[in-house]
Amino acid sequence: MKVRLYDIAHARAGDKGNLNTIALIPYDPAWYPALCAAVTPRRVAEHLSDRVSGEVVRHRLDNVHALIFVCPRAGDDTVTTSLHLDTHGKSLGSALLELTIETAGPADGTAGSR
Repeated sequence: MKVRLYDIAHARAGDKGNLNTIALIPYDPAWYPALCAAVTPRRVAEHLSDRVSGEVVRHRLDNVHALIFVCPRAGDDTVTTSLHLDTHGKSLGSALLELTIETAGPADGTAGSR
């Protein structure tokens, strides 16, 4: 099945300098294994390629069922120097939620989403 992240998860984003951090948290923990399998650093880098440059690093927070992505931006794309409309990059979390993944579904077999 194909599912848009927006339908199964929410995101929070923060930034310091030219680094953005995006937390991806499923509404239902049963979706966490599917997110771990499908939302790879490479997939995130490709999806956000218009704003992210460099290697995306993913951290798994298995105890709270969340993924953290650290996304570098260009050296001149910082909170104080960026020419982008969203200089703080807070919208990257919303942009990530537009990603569609191919998955077998949640771990418990339900189609639970919000």
